[in-house]
Order: sequence, then structure tokens, then C-alpha cells
Amino acid sequence: MQTRKLGEGLVVSALGLGCMGMSGVYGAADEQAATDTIHQAIDLGVTFLDTADAYGKGHNETLIGKAIADRRDRVVIATKFGLSDVSQGGYTVPVNGRPEYVRSACEASLQRLGVETIDLYYQHRVDPHTPIEETIGAMAELVKEGKVRFLGLSEASAPTIRRAHAVHPIAALQSEYSLWSRDVEAEILPTCRELEIGFVPWSPLGRGFLTGQIKTFDDLDANDWRRVSPRFQGDNFGRNLDLVAQVQEMADAKNCTPAQLAIAWLLQQGDDIVPIPGTKRVSYLLDNLGALDVKLTVAELAQIDTILPKGAASGDRYPTSMMQMVNL
Repeated sequence: MQTRKLGEGLVVSALGLGCMGMSGVYGAADEQAATDTIHQAIDLGVTFLDTADAYGKGHNETLIGKAIADRRDRVVIATKFGLSDVSQGGYTVPVNGRPEYVRSACEASLQRLGVETIDLYYQHRVDPHTPIEETIGAMAELVKEGKVRFLGLSEASAPTIRRAHAVHPIAALQSEYSLWSRDVEAEILPTCRELEIGFVPWSPLGRGFLTGQIKTFDDLDANDWRRVSPRFQGDNFGRNLDLVAQVQEMADAKNCTPAQLAIAWLLQQGDDIVPIPGTKRVSYLLDNLGALDVKLTVAELAQIDTILPKGAASGDRYPTSMMQMVNL
């Protein structure tokens, strides 16, 4: 397994495993299948597992804790605090970055995970009512106490990243980044590179859309969060499906899957990038890992830019209330 470094010294596998979908966010949860997927990932060299206390109201952390109990020394655990249950979908969810909450959230995550130290601890969303300096200050105290190794932010703006980094080194920024969500390229990614902060793209497969497996709206389970996502709605769905068809055509010519093409593109955007495609099935895990063997030429990268330039996707990546919570 190839490795990459986040920040000043957090070494992880070049591809991580996003675990959110294992707790019912994208349809029914299957704990055994999820555990099998985590074990297979670790056996294949994936060391970087991503979760959050909001995923399934703590279920996801508990699931991971059980799955890695006998192999803790083989994984880097990243978790997040600051949001309530993400299954609320398109509705406004509370954000909390108050210092006293940071500590209580960390203690709860440590207990659910069954570990003594969290390797990478992210603020899930920036709290507009709490100065970032106060939040990061509280997180830094956790590092001093040995409860956390490295600090991260999620969906933060460039100015916020700078302010946070001035308080304590930030190892990684986690934000949405994929062939159909490229807004971070304008200011956020350059800021991370200037400050030597690693970048962890979540939803590198466009919430599964870029895999080519979603053909109609009815392919989504009744309780699937994506049913409230603007990019899966009405005319947006059809226009985005046309984009995926072009990705599929290029992947066929490259003798790889659309998912592998999308992940390979991200991997070639820089050695400081570590995508965390999420899956709850071993078959998709194996497909995603195949992206590590796909190398795109300069001409192919240019072709992708033509097919999916910045802003190509139709619809916002979140409903309005959720969009107001990103890049603060």
C-alpha cells in the first residue's frame, strides 16, 4: 500500500475508508457486512478509517471500535465532533464548537471507539458563534493530554484555516472534493498547501453518482439521505447523469471503472491528497482500491477537465440550510 503524509507527520495509506454509510445514512445498515469491509480494508493495507460522532448518533464510532479492537495498532482513526445526527438530511443541524463541548465530545468518542487516543480529531463544521481560536485552543489541550494526536478541520474557509493554524498546527482539512465538486481549488486547497496542511477529500465519488451505478432516482432507498440532495433532484439529476455517461465512456477506453477513474484523478492532484471513498461492501472496496493502479496521462487529465470543468455539476451540493454551514 502506498502511503502519504498529512501535515507535520501523520502517515496514512494513500486511500482511506469513509465509514459513514455503514450507519444507515445511505439506506439500511448491515453491521456484519460493514465489519467485514473494515477488516478486508485493513488486511489490504488501508490504515486510515474515517468516522464521526454524528454518524448514526454514535453508532458508527461504536461499530469501528468493535471492528478494530484486536487490530488497533494497524489503523489511524479519524473522527469528528460538532454536528448532531447527520441523518437529519436537509434540515439545519446544530453546530457546537464551545471549549467545554469539545472536551465532553472527545471523551464520549474515546469511550465509543474503545481507544485511549484519537489519531486525528476534526471539528466537523465551524461554529459561527464560537471564535475558532477558542475551539482549537480546547482541541490543543486534548493533544497535550495525550487524548488526541493531530488536529483537523472540516469544510472550513481559507481565513478560518489560517486562524486555526496560528493557534495549533492543523494536520488535515477534510472537505468535499471530486470531479463534480471542485470549488476548493480556488482558494482553500492553495491555502492548505501554503501551510503544509494535508487535504482529505470526502465524497470523492460524488455521493456514489460518479460510480455510474445510480441510473434513476428510484435506485435510492426510501431513507437514503441523497433523496434531499439538490444534485439528485429533477432536471439536475438528468444533467448530472449525462456527465457521468461521459466519465463512463472515458473509463471504458481506459479499461477501468468510473469510480477508479474519479479516484485516480484525485490522487494525481497532489501527494498531499488522501481520498476517503465510503463503502459498506467489500466488492466496492476492492473496486476503489483498484484506482491506485490507474495512472492518467497529461492528455487524459486535460480531457477530464474538458468533460467536467469547475462548476459542471448541476445543483448545489447541499440543500440551502446545509450550504450555509460550509466554508465558514
